[in-house]
Amino acid sequence: MCLPTFAPEKFNSVKRWWNYMILGALLSSCNTLKQVMQPHTRNSTAATGSGTPVLLENIEIKQDKTPVTTKSTNSGKTSATSFKVTNASVVPSIEMVTLNQIRYALRLDVPVEFIQNRFLYDFIDQWWNAPYRLGGTSINGIDCSAFVQTLMASVFALQLPRTTKEQYSYSKEVSTEELKEGDLVFFRTSRRGISHVGVYLQNNKFVHASTSGGVMISDLAEQYWSQRYLFAGRVLQSDIQKP
Repeated sequence: MCLPTFAPEKFNSVKRWWNYMILGALLSSCNTLKQVMQPHTRNSTAATGSGTPVLLENIEIKQDKTPVTTKSTNSGKTSATSFKVTNASVVPSIEMVTLNQIRYALRLDVPVEFIQNRFLYDFIDQWWNAPYRLGGTSINGIDCSAFVQTLMASVFALQLPRTTKEQYSYSKEVSTEELKEGDLVFFRTSRRGISHVGVYLQNNKFVHASTSGGVMISDLAEQYWSQRYLFAGRVLQSDIQKP
């Protein structure tokens, strides 16, 4: 009997997906478990009335090699090892990861720690699946350039003009190898030159208002978009302020 085989890339993607699902389950139950298992936890070095030490959050105990001299019952001297308490806040907590970060890590197929700009992905999530409408500017219906204009103003505090061609004129052209989060990507979807725009995210993915699916994330490597891709542009504050 032959067993099915998987390409390493596909296996890693599936494995990462399951890891995020497990992480999401842990996030949803972590606070409840803390309340049940540690109802009396406090951020204090004090002990309970019975002498039982109180558990501390975000604290770790590290061994200090400095010897401490203490007296024994036989009036001799013995060497002991002291310990010091340090703040362990530099160690990332599982609860610092939001479900939205996990959601977009899956959609972009990147590690969850790559989803750093929470304002950007929260904005995308609010607009997700908003329908496309030519000339529209609201969540009830919006076109590609209006979506880019709204996103750039809300997330990056950059005021862009309304149309796709005007937005291109306010950006500095960059190569695909230089693309970074927040850059604009331009396409020719009709015979009239630049006719579509989106905002680049990560891992070859960009967010845009598509005529077929509304606000969504697509891949530059998809055949439809790769055949219609023109160039990318980076918007600079100095460019926007020019007369």
